[in-house]
Amino acid sequence: MTNLTPTPNTDAQPADKQETQPSLLQYLTGALISGGCAIALYLLTSSIAHAFANKPVSSTNQTAIRITLAVRTLVVGLSTLATTLFTIIGLGLMGAAIYVSVQYLKNRQASP
Repeated sequence: MTNLTPTPNTDAQPADKQETQPSLLQYLTGALISGGCAIALYLLTSSIAHAFANKPVSSTNQTAIRITLAVRTLVVGLSTLATTLFTIIGLGLMGAAIYVSVQYLKNRQASP
């Protein structure tokens, strides 16, 4: 027979440990890191796009041309996607930092 009684969860955290929200400094640091990565990826994307534009495909085979164009589009597209992702993350972290600072100022003014 199987035991149908629930067993106590031993993986639960103790009651004295509380989850804390990230601080304003952590949000700003994350936004700076993400923004720096976004700028670096933007420069990389721009460099890749210019390199591909300045070097035309030197083949007469239509299949080779199509594959080359597909690979170039894929490389520039993935680089642009990564740039956009890091930009959105940086903006979101900056927005969260602004929100946390406004909440801190509200709580500070409310409790004298």
